[in-house]
Amino acid sequence: MDCNKVGKLILDLRKEKKMTQKQLADAMNISDKTISKWERGLGCPDVSLLNELSEVLNVNIEKILLGDLEPNNTDGGNMRKIKFYMCPNCGNVITATGEAEISCCGRKMTALVPKPADEEHYLNVEAIENDYYITFPHEMKKEHFISFVAYVTYDKVLLVRLYPEQGGEVRIPTLRRGELYFGCSRDGLWVTKV
Repeated sequence: MDCNKVGKLILDLRKEKKMTQKQLADAMNISDKTISKWERGLGCPDVSLLNELSEVLNVNIEKILLGDLEPNNTDGGNMRKIKFYMCPNCGNVITATGEAEISCCGRKMTALVPKPADEEHYLNVEAIENDYYITFPHEMKKEHFISFVAYVTYDKVLLVRLYPEQGGEVRIPTLRRGELYFGCSRDGLWVTKV
């Protein structure tokens, strides 16, 4: 751990939050002299303080340890580059259109790689009025179910969360041509064109 880099990051984040050294120190129940020491690179935060420092400054502990908060490249906003993340513990569904470090339940998650629909994982799509009526024969039990269906066009994402023991049907407003992504709690992410 490079104390100079860590100190500079703490200084930048503290100023970004418009906090004084005293305010940061009070939030962490430590001395403002300690904050000053860190920011001047004369020492690094103790491991026991990293979690609290992370929460107060709203930054990952890993980034504090690296002393680097490298921004992502600006994204053009194309939703077709969307990435889906599904927490294996709690089932949260998270999306990102650019590079991201996503974690849930204390674990880093990697983007799911979509597979083309197959004979076990597929959606039946029927246009009814101004909606797509989507049905699927996939089981919907606690151990194995479709957890979401997302309709992705160039500039929009419409995500419908599904739960075990719910019926195998969804109704989504018709937008323009896009893709339907659907997540299986056991077998990952699937995709089909509409």
